[in-house]
Amino acid sequence: MSAHIIDGKVFAANVREKVAGHVARLKEEHGITPGLAVVLVGEDPASQVYVRSKGKMTVEVGMNSIEHKLEADTSEADLLALIDQLNNDPAIHGILVQLPLPDHLDSDLVINSINPAKDVDGFHISNVGLLGTGQKSMVPCTPLGCLMMLRDHLGSLSGLNAVVVGRSNIVGKPMAQLLLGDSCTVTIAHSRTKDIEAVCKQADILVAAVGRPEMITGDWVKPGATVIDVGINRIPHPEKEGKSKLVGDVEFASAAAVAGAITPVPGGVGPMTIACLLANTVTACCRANDLAEPEGLTA
Repeated sequence: MSAHIIDGKVFAANVREKVAGHVARLKEEHGITPGLAVVLVGEDPASQVYVRSKGKMTVEVGMNSIEHKLEADTSEADLLALIDQLNNDPAIHGILVQLPLPDHLDSDLVINSINPAKDVDGFHISNVGLLGTGQKSMVPCTPLGCLMMLRDHLGSLSGLNAVVVGRSNIVGKPMAQLLLGDSCTVTIAHSRTKDIEAVCKQADILVAAVGRPEMITGDWVKPGATVIDVGINRIPHPEKEGKSKLVGDVEFASAAAVAGAITPVPGGVGPMTIACLLANTVTACCRANDLAEPEGLTA
């Protein structure tokens, strides 16, 4: 068996195209332009690259992109004051505070100071609670992207056995909630799970989000399963001394020989994260203005 490769780059491009269409209609029919504000504290190189990419794509789909770049020693009071200002700005529909924050800032306090309706990362405790109880919420971008790809490839997920490897607040837990919402039978596996290989091998849907390079091999995968690899790990390149390469949490070659479908790393889940951030911003804008939410871009 040779798995179907789920191309996240192509899928993400289609999502951005849908977002751009909704943005154009909001402008034409209602005179509204969705606005996304991104707050970056400090000069973490990876965060800077990510914020630049977000800003570029936000503008490309026709939305307003507002960036606030603050010094690494910015006080908590000043950061909270900025967030309060953005919360009260009607032109801003989505607020994202780039993580990680410098050590002197309380990340939970900062995230929970964002208006939940503008929390396009879906990390606010209110959105976590709403998602967990099956109510309308802002959904974390990476799990939302995974769900979109699963629905596209499999159609109905109802009744399928799903195993999520990893229990983080950012991916593992919300992913499990989304799969429950689509009527899967869900198991969350983690470092303490007994006989984790056997648990994974029962999965029709296997989502790897544990942060351990190539942990899941082909003999952990049920024949024909759909494998979603969320992991992004940099390891030494086996053939190029002094170089590195990106791999997922799944050992791709052996898993692809068994699975029915699989996402690659890079080029799988990764591109969907920013695409879903843009989708969430449009959704937040529609909700703020009591307009119909965009079809196919929400959970």
